Amino acid sequence: MAKDSFPGFPARAEVTPIPNVFITGIMPRVEDIAELKTILHVFWLLSRRRGYPQFVTYGELLSDAILMGGIDKGSASRSEILRGALDLAVQHGTMLHLRLDRNGETEDVYLVNSETGKQTMDQIRRGELTLPGLRPTKEERAEAVSPPDIYRLYEQNIGMLTPIIAEELREAEKLYPADWIESALREAVAQNKRSWKYIARILERWAVEGKDNGKLGRDTKKEDDRDKYIKGRYGHMVQR
Repeated sequence: MAKDSFPGFPARAEVTPIPNVFITGIMPRVEDIAELKTILHVFWLLSRRRGYPQFVTYGELLSDAILMGGIDKGSASRSEILRGALDLAVQHGTMLHLRLDRNGETEDVYLVNSETGKQTMDQIRRGELTLPGLRPTKEERAEAVSPPDIYRLYEQNIGMLTPIIAEELREAEKLYPADWIESALREAVAQNKRSWKYIARILERWAVEGKDNGKLGRDTKKEDDRDKYIKGRYGHMVQR
């Protein structure tokens, strides 16, 4: 055994919970070792904490000797390496990023991209949840009132946005209200049926039977409003 090799895990070693989907769906797509180490370190940090909400800050990670000792390689500065790793994690949908204000200076806050994390982000942006000494910036408050981007929602909750899926989403935007698409997407996630085919079937069903706050029932819109579904792409599936 080499002098500096790992001696092995002790019999009662503590463990860090990692979502299975990270191992099967995210890790194979991660090519940057600093990104991978940063994500795993965040999982480890949050697993050791209690209370709500659970988050980490950029400054906290930058000052973490264990993390930075593992990714501080090459000619780039420590801050550049960490920024790049976190940006990739946000881009790939593993982490959520908030820019909050602390006495006129920006504080970068990161949360795990889970249903809880998304709810926490929304609550912070709307001012319903506050972090000590931090408040949403003007840009983050604007995000709170902006309608969600269905393409981003699809990538974050369903899967990779291929050209074919993007075209399907564009067609769906012409046929259905934006809140219908978002609701159908969230229902697919809740039912663990993460595919566009399942989402499309939900929308087609609502077009036929009506949608009332997520429940089935006759639509109360005017007949003229229903015509766009009957004459649209899925019209052959819709009966008056």
